[in-house]
Amino acid sequence: MDRKNSRNRIVLAVVGVIFLALVYSFWPQPMKVDIGTAEIAPMIVTIDEEAKTRVHDAYLVSAPIAGRLMRVEVEAGDVVAGGETIIANLLPTPPSSLDFRSREQAEASVDAALAAVRLARSELNAALANQDLAQKQFDRYSELAPLAATQEQADQAAQALRTARAAVESAKSGISMREAELARARAQLISYSETPPLTQLPEGDIDVEMQNFVPITAPVSGQVLRVIQRSEITLQAGAPIVEIGNVSNDLEVVVEMLSTDAVQVKPGNRVIIDKWGGEAPLEGIVSRVEPWGFTKFSALGVEEQRVNAIVHFRNPRTERDRLGHGYRVEARIVVWEDNEALTIPSSALFRDGARWAVFVVDDGRARLTPVDVLRNNGLQAAIENGVSDGASVILYPGPEINDGSSVVRRRIEE
Repeated sequence: MDRKNSRNRIVLAVVGVIFLALVYSFWPQPMKVDIGTAEIAPMIVTIDEEAKTRVHDAYLVSAPIAGRLMRVEVEAGDVVAGGETIIANLLPTPPSSLDFRSREQAEASVDAALAAVRLARSELNAALANQDLAQKQFDRYSELAPLAATQEQADQAAQALRTARAAVESAKSGISMREAELARARAQLISYSETPPLTQLPEGDIDVEMQNFVPITAPVSGQVLRVIQRSEITLQAGAPIVEIGNVSNDLEVVVEMLSTDAVQVKPGNRVIIDKWGGEAPLEGIVSRVEPWGFTKFSALGVEEQRVNAIVHFRNPRTERDRLGHGYRVEARIVVWEDNEALTIPSSALFRDGARWAVFVVDDGRARLTPVDVLRNNGLQAAIENGVSDGASVILYPGPEINDGSSVVRRRIEE
C-alpha cells in the first residue's frame, strides 16, 4: 500500500512539473525593445547641400583688339598689382594680303594722289606769283599815294595783297591735304608679307617692334586664378586670356538649394561649412538669396528647381588660407536652433492617425502618448507637449507593440 502511494506521488509530481513548464513556456514574455530618453539638449535644424567657393569679383582679362598674343609668362597663383603688372603683350594684327585687283586699284589711287599733290604744288606756285605781284603793286601805290595815286587805288592794292596771301595759305593747306591722301593711298598697299615676324627682325630692330606691342595690365590687385591662353596665338578682340581675383579678401560660398528649401532661408542665417579639408568646420552667414531660380538635373536625371544662396565667411583668413576659387565644401544652413529644447530621438516618432505619437515606458509597460512635434531634423525631434524630461521612449516601435504591452530594454549584446 505504501509503495502504491509513493508511486502516485511521484506521478503527480512529474505531472506538476510538466504542467508548470508548459505554463512557463506559454506565459507572455516582455518584448525586448530599444529605449531612448527625452532630455533637454541643444538642437539645430539645417538645410544641407554641397557648395563651392568662388571669388565674388573675378575679372576675365580679354584681348582689347585683334592681334597676335605673345606667350603669357604669368602662372596661376601669381600675385599681380592692379594697373602695374603686365600679364601679356599683344601685337596688333597686320593688314591682310591684297589680291591682284585690289593691288591694282591701290596703285592707281597712289598715282592719282601723286598727281593731286603735283597739282596742289602748281597751284601754290601760282599763288606765290600772284602774291609777289600784289606785293609790288602795294609797295608802288604806297610810295605814290601822296603824289599821284588816289586813296582808292591804295586800298585796292592792299585788298589784292591780302587776297593773294590767303590764296597762298589755301594752296599750302591743299598740299597738306593731298599729301595725306597720298599717305592713305600708299597705306592700302601695305600687306601682311611686308610686316616681318618678330623672330625674323634684324638685330637691333627688336626694340622698334616692341614699341608696337599693346601691353595688357592687371585690372585689379590679386592673384591669377587661371591662365586660359598661354602659348603665342592670334586672337580676336574679346578673346579671354587670364582670370584674376582676390582670393584673400573676396572669397565666398555659393550654395545651390532646392527652391522649396530656399524659401526657409533668409539673410543672416548661420551657416556651418564642413568637409572642406580642414580639421574644424568653418562659420559663415547667409548674405543673400538670389531671386532667380534655374532648372538643373540631378545625378538620377530628376529635374529640379534650384536657387543660389551666397554665404560669406566669418572666420579669419588665417583659418581658411588653403581654400581657393572653385573648391568643394558642404554647407549646413541653420534655419532653426534652440539650446534648451526638449528632445527625443526621431526614431521614436510614428503616426497615429493624424497626429504624432510615441510609446513611453512606464513600469515595464508601453503607454501610447500623443506629442506635439515642434521641429525634426531627422536625428532629433523637439517636443512641445506630451513627454517630460527624463522620460523613456521606445525606439523603432513595430506593429506588435500596443498600448499596455509589456516591454524590457534590449541588451547591447542582443
